[in-house]
This record gives sequence, structure tokens and C-alpha cells, in this order.
Amino acid sequence: MGPGPINADPRVLRAMSAQLVGQYDPAMTAYMNETMALYRAVFRTANEQTLLIDGTSRAGIEAAIVSLVAPGDRVLVPIFGRFGHLLREIAERVGAEVHVIEREWGTVFTEAEIEAAIVETRPKLLAVVHGDTSTTVAQPLEGLGELCEKHGVLFYTDVTASLGGNAFATDALGLDAVTAGLQKCLGGPSGSAPATFSAKAVEVINGRKSIEAGIAGSDAEIAHTRIRSNYFDLAMIFDYWGEKRLNHHTEATTMLYGARECARLLVEEGLDAAVERHRLHGAAMLAGVHGLGLQVFGDLAVKMNNVVAVVIPDAVNGDAVRGELLTDFGIEIGTSFGPLHGKVWRIGTMGYNARTDAVLTTLAALEQVLRRHGAPVVGGGGVGAAYDLYEDAK
Repeated sequence: MGPGPINADPRVLRAMSAQLVGQYDPAMTAYMNETMALYRAVFRTANEQTLLIDGTSRAGIEAAIVSLVAPGDRVLVPIFGRFGHLLREIAERVGAEVHVIEREWGTVFTEAEIEAAIVETRPKLLAVVHGDTSTTVAQPLEGLGELCEKHGVLFYTDVTASLGGNAFATDALGLDAVTAGLQKCLGGPSGSAPATFSAKAVEVINGRKSIEAGIAGSDAEIAHTRIRSNYFDLAMIFDYWGEKRLNHHTEATTMLYGARECARLLVEEGLDAAVERHRLHGAAMLAGVHGLGLQVFGDLAVKMNNVVAVVIPDAVNGDAVRGELLTDFGIEIGTSFGPLHGKVWRIGTMGYNARTDAVLTTLAALEQVLRRHGAPVVGGGGVGAAYDLYEDAK
């Protein structure tokens, strides 16, 4: 019940137990095509280049940035938590001229603040984390696509922590590049990064295309600004997933099975229904935390549906409480990073664990462990408040 990874859905685990198939087997190419179509529905996009990057969610982030950004390009990163710093570092390693604006953790930027930074820095790429689990808040994306279009900026966001549990629509928001992971609201294991790219982004990426020696024709040219990674070279990966079936790397077959099943589950449930499920159980967890008499960190007006940051009570050893929850109840919750390390617990309600029994069991266990540690919690207040919210929602 932490901020991710979470328990994978049993259907995903069963799908991943299937036998391996080579990437050029007709069955496998059909699976790849089906997976692309499914993730168009998940991302709510018509983008042709919607596919999987083989690797954790960070692999998707790196593939997007290294393929879109050449050395010397300007990149603007609004930072409001740990993962904004990650975007900054990856862009710096690529050789970009990176500009940042920062907000206090637990808050988000206004549209005006971001536009002012765009006007001042004139970036090629705006790179924004949507939901940052380190702070549990989500940056509103509405209006940013129009700003980027107005100022000629490519618009990228990382939705690893938010996709499937919070309202999100790639095309409606005017995004050019989006990357995610399976291990949170999608209910799968870490190891595959769904991603989607607009025609504008694809044009930029293909403008840097260089096919590696050994599979390229004798007349192949090396682009002056070729992508600085082979494995994360999206220009070649697009051809790998597309009709050319370029022999780029050996597909992570088992992860594709898992990613495909994650998308099937979401599409079967319905994206709106999945977001509402996360909203309901996230709200029940929040009510339960308040019912115990605990404080919550961050601006609740922009809190993600699927994770809550609980302020650790004074005189309570946060790591000891987490340890007892895990040892005695088999429940894992998270700590945080940077300025929040040791100050908050992060409790997730996402993916397969966004359900009533998981919420109630976690609140009951947390109450008992806190009582053992002498924290002044309200007896029965957590489960009671969650029950009340569920009753009101009927």
C-alpha cells in the first residue's frame, strides 16, 4: 500500500506466465499491434507511435528526452518534487541547456508562472511531471498545451504515477510526448514503459534518425545530431514496432504480455470508471487518515487520487511503524525523499489495491501500530470514517 510498486493484478501475473515467442513470429507482431491499439485507448490519443519502451518507467523518460533533445537545446523543467529533479538531470546528461523553476514541495505551478518561464527561456521542450508521488500532488496540465503551441514549444509529461487513476487525455491536453510505467495505477510490475508521441514529436525524432551499422544499407547516412543512445533511440524503435520491423533489440516478451494485460484491464473497466474507482478509494483512505486524527501533507486541492502523504506524529519513529506494519500485518507503506524524508508516510490506493478491503485493513492495522507506539489516535476513527464515506457514495 505504498506509492508503488503495488501488488500486480492476478490477471497480469497469469498473462506473464505464458511461453516466450520471438519478436518476428506472426503471433508476436500481432500482440505488438494489439498492444499499440490498447495503449492508444489508455492514453486517449490517436498517435500512431504509441508503444512500449523495454525498461522501467525511467527508461521511457530517458528515451523521450534523449530522442527529442540534442546537445545545446533549451529545456524548461518546472520542479515541485523529486521527479522534476530527475527530468532535469536526464536533460543535463543529454547536454541540454536546462532551465528550471521551482515551487515548495506540496504545491504546484500556476499556468501564468509556467508561461512567464517559457517567454523568458524560449525552450525547445517543456518537460513536466504530472503526478509526483514524492509530494502526492499533481500539476494541472490544462492550458499548457495551448501555451506550448503558442510559443512553438514541444510538450512532454511523465504520467508514471497518475495514468489510469487520475483524469488524463493526451490529445485533448495538446501533448507531444507522454511516458508512463505499469507499477502504479495500471496494476502491473515495473519493467515496461508505455509511451506515445505526436506527429510533431515524431518529425523531430526522425530528423535525427541514424540506423546502426550492421543493419543499415550501404548508403545509410549518419545524422549530424543523431540520438545519443542506441538502446533508447526512438527513431529506430519506431521502425522496430512499425511495418519495417527493424531488428533493433530482442523484445522483452514477458513484459509485453504484462503490459498488454494491464491495458486490457483498463479498457475493459473503462478509463472513466477506473479514475472514479481510484478517486473513491483514495478519498476513503484520506477520510480514514483524518478520522485517526492524523495530519496530511500537501495542497489537497491538487492531491492525486491514488496516494496520500501522512505527517508522521511527533515522538513516533516513522521507520519503526513502517517496519511493524510490514512484519506484523504484511502491509507496506512508503516514506519519502529530500525535505520530506522521515517527515511523512506515503500510503497508496492504486491499481489492484484500489479496493475497499485494502483500504479498511490498512487503516485498522495503522491504528493498532500507532497505538502501540503511544500516538494519540482516535480509536476506530480511521475505519469508521472510511465506512462513512463509502456509505455516502452509495
